[in-house]
Formats: sequence, structure tokens, C-alpha cells
Amino acid sequence: MNLPNKLTVLRVIMIPFFVLFLLLDGGNNVTYRYIAAAVFIVASFTDLLDGKIARKYNLVTNFGKFMDPLADKLLVCAGLVCFTALGQLPAWIVIVIISREFIISGFRLVASDNGVVIAAGYWGKFKTASQMVMSVLLILNIPALSIVTNAFIWIAAILTVVSLVDYIAKNYRVLTEGSM
Repeated sequence: MNLPNKLTVLRVIMIPFFVLFLLLDGGNNVTYRYIAAAVFIVASFTDLLDGKIARKYNLVTNFGKFMDPLADKLLVCAGLVCFTALGQLPAWIVIVIISREFIISGFRLVASDNGVVIAAGYWGKFKTASQMVMSVLLILNIPALSIVTNAFIWIAAILTVVSLVDYIAKNYRVLTEGSM
């Protein structure tokens, strides 16, 4: 259990606290929302940190390869479901984002079975960054930033679809031929 893996586990442990503070008092308590934002930001930062440490110090493990993307998906999806429950995000956007994650996970599973590792592309990184910014804006729920928040909702939705199309276009051979 090296440092990057501990950071990944920490991120998973933080998810229920993030959800708790976001939903406490029906999502109406500003203090709880700020705590939820802090937890989300720290959890998101651990994602950045664990990957950098693992690559820099050659601490990549099978546990990390499996749990890191799962922890990311759990964090983002937990937030998306909460935002829908709070009436801040339309369900169709959540369905599009979560569906993309399932499709990509399926691709990675097939690739892995064929001994192929598919690295995250730039569109996927932009998608993740936009979802993180969108999530923080939705958590903070600042009326003066509603235009910016709505813009990031659309940016995240569009980048989700673009990154999916890019991923499939670059990796379709994994499904059709079992290789790259």
C-alpha cells in the first residue's frame, strides 16, 4: 500500500462525507455546502497528486490502475446524483455523463482482456477538468455565478460526448479486432 494507493483510498473514504455535507439540511445550508466543496476539492486534488507521484516514482500498481479510475468515477457520479436530487442538474445530463463512463470502462475491460492498455486522451482530461469545475460551481451554488455555472454544465456535457466519440474513434479496433 504505497502513497498513491493510500491517496486513492482516502479519496474513496471522502466521498460519503462529501455527499453528507452536500445533502445535509436539504442542500440549503451554505456552511455545509462550503465544507462539501472543500472535501470535493481535496478529493479531486488527491486524484491529481496520486497519479503524478505514481508515475514519477514508478509506484504504479494493479490496485492503483483499478481503483484510481473507479474512485474518480465514484466521486463525480456521487456529485452528479446529488445535484439531480437537489434540482440543480437535469437527469439527462447525468445519464449522458454516467453512460460515457460505463462505455469507456467497458472498452478498457475488453482492452485489458486483450493485453492492451488504453491511456486517457486529452479530450478525456478536458472532460474531467470541466466536470470538476462544474461540480465545484454547483456545490457552491452562487447565484451571481449562475451563467458561468450553466456554461460549465454545457461545456462538461459537450466534452463528455466529444471525449467519448474521440475515444471510440481511436480505439474501436479493440472491439472489432481485439487489438490496437
